[in-house]
Amino acid sequence: MSKARKIAFSALLAAVLFVAQVALSFLPNIEVVSILVIVSAVVFGRLTLVSIYAFALLEGLCYGFGIWWLNYCYVWAILYGIARALRRRESSFFWAVASGAFGLSFGCLCAIPYGLAGGFYAALSYWISGLPFDILHCVGNFVTALVLFKPLKQACCHIGRMLGLSK
Repeated sequence: MSKARKIAFSALLAAVLFVAQVALSFLPNIEVVSILVIVSAVVFGRLTLVSIYAFALLEGLCYGFGIWWLNYCYVWAILYGIARALRRRESSFFWAVASGAFGLSFGCLCAIPYGLAGGFYAALSYWISGLPFDILHCVGNFVTALVLFKPLKQACCHIGRMLGLSK
């Protein structure tokens, strides 16, 4: 596949991530970005990393580049790294647990810039105040991964074969 086609595909994947996030933004911490990052990391590899940073850029352009935006620059990359490291796992239940754990830890991971800016207690208060949302994030991620992992992976594998991106 040519470099231009890989860039175009990465941009398209970033757009899908962004539209999926915006479409569900009215629900508190219920999202499909996590499962989309997991599946695309498993199937498309490094192209997903490019898409994650394009997605983060779109988020910043849409919502502003506040301290929260720094989180998107590393939190999604962490999920990508976990998914790449464990990519041989086929169980929907395994990915539901992993995605749920990511949702539960999201607030803690996002507290890091607040800790750097305001100290330990700023990070701790940020994390603790967000725990109810992290619990929703955990449950939402678990359910979406349990239901969507296999069909999304099959669809992405099919797309990847058509485009020459995967086996």
